[in-house]
Amino acid sequence: MNERTASPAPAEHPHSTLQFLGGAETVTGSKYLLTVGERRILVDVGMFQGEKQLRARNWLPFPFDAAGITDVLLTHAHMDHVGMLPRLVKQGFRGPVFATEGTVRLAEIVLRDGAKIQEQDARDANKGGWSKHSPALPLYTTEDVEATLPLFVTVPFDEDLDLDDGIVARYTRAGHILGSASITVWTRSTSVVFSGDLGRATHPVLKPRDAAPGAPYALIESTYGDREHPDPDLLPHEGFADVVRRTLERGGSVLVPAFAVDRTEVVLKNIAELRRDGRIPHCPVYVDSPMANLALDVYRSMPEELRDDLRPEELLEFPDLHSVRTPDESMALTRDSNRRPSIIVAASGMATGGRVLHHLQAMLPDRKNAVVLTGYQAVGTRGRQLVEGATKLKMHGEYVKVRAEVFQDSEFSVHGDGSDLLDWLRELEPRPRTVYCVHGEPDSANALMSRIEAELPGVDAIVPTHNEIVVLDGMHAVPESAPVPTLHPDRSLAPVPGARDAAAAPTAPAAAPLAAATAAITDYRLVTGADAAELSAAVTAALGEGYVPYGGPGIGAVDGAAVYLQALVRR
Repeated sequence: MNERTASPAPAEHPHSTLQFLGGAETVTGSKYLLTVGERRILVDVGMFQGEKQLRARNWLPFPFDAAGITDVLLTHAHMDHVGMLPRLVKQGFRGPVFATEGTVRLAEIVLRDGAKIQEQDARDANKGGWSKHSPALPLYTTEDVEATLPLFVTVPFDEDLDLDDGIVARYTRAGHILGSASITVWTRSTSVVFSGDLGRATHPVLKPRDAAPGAPYALIESTYGDREHPDPDLLPHEGFADVVRRTLERGGSVLVPAFAVDRTEVVLKNIAELRRDGRIPHCPVYVDSPMANLALDVYRSMPEELRDDLRPEELLEFPDLHSVRTPDESMALTRDSNRRPSIIVAASGMATGGRVLHHLQAMLPDRKNAVVLTGYQAVGTRGRQLVEGATKLKMHGEYVKVRAEVFQDSEFSVHGDGSDLLDWLRELEPRPRTVYCVHGEPDSANALMSRIEAELPGVDAIVPTHNEIVVLDGMHAVPESAPVPTLHPDRSLAPVPGARDAAAAPTAPAAAPLAAATAAITDYRLVTGADAAELSAAVTAALGEGYVPYGGPGIGAVDGAAVYLQALVRR
């Protein structure tokens, strides 16, 4: 692998800045805006999933001009990393979308399926009258997806991608799902590596992850940053096997909500192994997800990305494996009371939508049945409610009683645990000076932050806040001893274009002058915006004048109205 370092930046070269527009303080909606001069590069354009307050963010305007985004770099094809691409295009983006072949092929399936589900959900809501909006609308349509697909540009692993203006990117296998990558980006003044979602040291289906080129700055996912995946006490997946055996014996069926991309493949591989080893009886196995079946086809067509020791029958065909592709076939499967006991694998993995909801409605009230959850269940999802012991579940405007057995098999996870994440950081060369813990709930992100600083001396770990902007080149570093700058009531500040001057507002916070520790700072400014987009524009304008953000954004009051606030300093 070729060594690469950022070229020294001329004094007049603009800052490289990064804004955390998603995947900060939450495990969903990954979206990071890298600004280098006139270039605006989005790394991932994920959809927020889970709690209602998070999903509501998907409907907010982007805090930037979509037409001004010059490039998109995708780490992988899960909805929480690619799901807002069609909405970005709908609002004016026309630049290239760079991704590996596996990501391009899976993203096409994921986005088309996502648009159909949103369109159907809007139709159902309008028909059933359970939406607060009239009419209910999808975030984007199939037409928006078809306008997005021509923008994809396939890039190989482990080769430099020249993005012009002295910006270069390189994709490295991340071992999470097919095509998943970590992305290292070099600018003329700095470099930064985005982990994407990282797989465990070994993946049940795919080739293992590789070591990415290091950088002074790194973003690392922290989904499981506060825990270790348990080693099985007995045989692998014995809990899953036990549930299947007992459920079939009592004449019931097992429902496995599984992500259509990668999780379904891993579940099928394990079912095949359990059957081959005589640990579960033979029974019909149904894959009821058009997206999962199409994703299976992609996995089967890219054997060069699969483990060398993978048996073809573990992903291809085994006795009594059935692909349920049409809505009529799915509905027949749901309502067939005379069906033999079986295993049904259906999307989505956290039971947030899709065909799995109809199966849950039909199967949860019956004590003979079982539901096996196969991975992380985000806060606010139906899967999380089941894990936490919910006795009723709301679907399609109605509550369904939970009488079926519920079991969570944590062995299916293909997210790295705390040790896997630390190992990935240790492999980076050069080792980062600053690591931002992203894509994790607050507890897991903070636990990983503490562990990084304890085990990797000299590395500064940070949990960024939503919409926070940081400078990556460090050319105007602020002394750590300096307190957060605040406004003196008598200080007059020049307004930043597009932002109101908080100093002139009667409700602006009063504070003592800056302490002597801030002597290196020659100027400070507090800019505001009525919303995240206005604040982002104001901060960007101030960066052009040599200011840098100090701390994260906050909420304050100006003339009695709530506004977004950001402190900036210049020395």
